[in-house]
Amino acid sequence: MSLALSPEERAIAAGEDGAGMAMRIVAESARLLGAPRLIPIASAHIDGALYHGDSGTLFAERLVEGGARVAVRSTLNVGALDLMGCSRVRLEEPQRGMARRMMEAYRKLGCEQSWTCAPYQAGHRPAQGSDVAWGESNAVVFCNSVLGARTNRYGDFLDIACAIIGRAPDYGLHRPQNRRARLVFDVSTLSPSFLASEIAWPVLGSLYGRMVGNTIGVVAGIANHPGEDALKAFGAAAASSGAVGLFHIAGVTPEAPDVETILAGPEPETVVHVTPQMAAKARSSLSTAVAARTIDAVAIGSPHLSDAEFDTLERLIAGRRLAVPIYACTGRHVLASLERDGRRKRLEAYGVVIVADTCVVVTPIMPEISNGVLMTNSGKFAHYAPGNTGYAVLYASLADCVESAVLGKPRFTDIAA
Repeated sequence: MSLALSPEERAIAAGEDGAGMAMRIVAESARLLGAPRLIPIASAHIDGALYHGDSGTLFAERLVEGGARVAVRSTLNVGALDLMGCSRVRLEEPQRGMARRMMEAYRKLGCEQSWTCAPYQAGHRPAQGSDVAWGESNAVVFCNSVLGARTNRYGDFLDIACAIIGRAPDYGLHRPQNRRARLVFDVSTLSPSFLASEIAWPVLGSLYGRMVGNTIGVVAGIANHPGEDALKAFGAAAASSGAVGLFHIAGVTPEAPDVETILAGPEPETVVHVTPQMAAKARSSLSTAVAARTIDAVAIGSPHLSDAEFDTLERLIAGRRLAVPIYACTGRHVLASLERDGRRKRLEAYGVVIVADTCVVVTPIMPEISNGVLMTNSGKFAHYAPGNTGYAVLYASLADCVESAVLGKPRFTDIAA
């Protein structure tokens, strides 16, 4: 099937300006993907503004020089610098200067200075059924699954190109028939206390991602809506451990009132019966530290912490001084709330290091420590931290992360699956 561009699209692609460059990128991507046409999008979330090398900066600056501007609402994922000055980034020159130039170029392109991996917490919530072009794996899976908007996993630079021309290739998860479930992930045999706990959702997401890959599945056996922060944690872990761009939870997510409605056929192609033993093994696999007697840091906020999660963090600390720092990553939209009511000063007095606009796993913020041990309640941090930071990881609930930070050594409370 060949790609058909409209006369307007062909005219844009023929231009030598930034919009022409963007149209050619999107059109060629559509051809490679086998898309028959381009479709209009309502918004974009841009992952390509995180500095990974000079080429990304030069690409963005070339778009700016060509007069390009985004045609739709476009929020920005985390950058490589904490522009709010909450934490010290150990990125040295010339990389630091190139990272700053990159962030500035995306501002000039008309993108919102959101700098968060959780734009849905900052008011960017496209309508159910609308087509968008989002990057950043956790944002994509939340957008598709929890909000019911339609996006593929748009990679760096294709995301900004789609935003500039306001169009995306018509393929994949933009098409309703490709959003239907072929696999059932049944958690009904797990204990209600485990499913009601915060610790369950990154564990189940990690297991789900490894088992389904990019297959569309529906989770069955959840009695009550677990809340958006739990769905956020599940999706982030699933997208990190697999290629998940969309999940359904029967009776919870908007496209799946029940299992039967969302299935692609009368019967699922596969049913995964999750046992307590499978959940326990998945939980154990999130830790890479062996017999650690002390910890060097706690890192939370991948995806970025919500306002409600900061409330829980402060309640768990209960006015105590931390023996090791808790690095709490969040967006500037939440930081503004923390500053308005004095929570930022209180948390920092306890020993919490608030990180805004970025994340400790994508830019150097935590100290370089030989054989360092990091504790986290994030399935995504657990997946990426060993390779990106050099720290070994211990996975635990937020409550255990806080107690461990107070004590300076691991403390675990068992919640059986």
